[in-house]
Amino acid sequence: MRRRSLLGAALAVAVGGCATPEERLRIMVPNPPGSGYDITARVLAGDSVEVFNLPGGNGLVGLRRLVYERGNDRLLMLMGLGLVGASAGAAVQLRDATPIARLVQEPAVLVVRRDSPYGSLDELIEDWRADPAGVRIGGGSSVGGPDHLATMLVAAAAGLSPSRVAYQRHDGGGDLLAAILGREVAFAMSGLSEYADQIASGQLRALAVTSEKPVPQVPAPTVRDAGLNVIFNNWRGLMAPPGLPAASVSSLRDFVASLTAAPAWTAAQGRFGWTGAYLAGAPFEAFLAAEGERVSGVLQRLGLQAS
Repeated sequence: MRRRSLLGAALAVAVGGCATPEERLRIMVPNPPGSGYDITARVLAGDSVEVFNLPGGNGLVGLRRLVYERGNDRLLMLMGLGLVGASAGAAVQLRDATPIARLVQEPAVLVVRRDSPYGSLDELIEDWRADPAGVRIGGGSSVGGPDHLATMLVAAAAGLSPSRVAYQRHDGGGDLLAAILGREVAFAMSGLSEYADQIASGQLRALAVTSEKPVPQVPAPTVRDAGLNVIFNNWRGLMAPPGLPAASVSSLRDFVASLTAAPAWTAAQGRFGWTGAYLAGAPFEAFLAAEGERVSGVLQRLGLQAS
C-alpha cells in the first residue's frame, strides 16, 4: 500500500496533477512482448503505469511515434543500446527526443539447447573456427544492436572474421527462443533477462556470460574467464517526446527515480543479473552521444560499417 501511494503521488506530479485513468503516464516498448525492453518496462512500471508495445523497424517505429508526440509529457519510451545502433543513419534520431534516464546494465549470455552437443564455450569455438559460416548464430537485435555486437566481438576474439559469421536476426526473445528450440541456430546470444527463466529451468544451457565477473544465477563462466578477452554490457533507459517544458522533464525524472527505489525493481536486478546504472539529465545526454560514436567505431573496427 505504501508503494502504491508513493507511485500514485509521483505519478500525479508527473502528469501535472491529473492522474485520471485517461491521462496517466504510459511507457511504450518499441519491440515485441517478452523482449528485454519489455521485461524492463513492465518490472519498472509495476501496477501503476500502463505499458504498451509498438514493435517494428528494430525500434524505429516506436522512436518515430515518440518524436511525433511532441510536447506530450505523459509518454515515455523504453530504449537501450539496440536503438543506438538501429537509429544510426536513420531519418529519426535519438537526439530528436528528450533523454530521461539510464536505468540498468545487463550482460549478454550465450545459450544452447539442453541437448546441444556443446558442453563448453571451448567446444563451440572449436567447431565455429572450423566452419564459421556453418555454425549459425541467432540474436534478437539487428546490426549494431547488443546481441549482434556481442556475437561479433566474441567471434573477433576467437580469431574469426565477422564477415564470415552466420548471424541471424530474430524479432525479439520469443522468436529467437523458437529458433533455438527448433534447431534453426546452433547457439544464441541474448540479454540475460530474456532467458533467465529458461536457464533456471534447464530448458536452455548457458555456456558463458559477457560480464566482467560471473553472474551468481548463471552456472557458466564469463567469456573472459573462458579464454576470450571480451567484456560487454547492454544497457536500458527511458526517453520522452521532444518539446517538453523543463518542469515536465524534471517531474518525469523524479518519477522514474521513485520507481527505481521500489523493492520489486531491486529484486529484479538480482533475478536478471542487472547492475544499477542510473544516470539522468545532461550526463545521460552526453552518454547517449558517446554511445553513438562507440557503436560506430566498433562496427568500423570489425569491418561491418564503412569509415
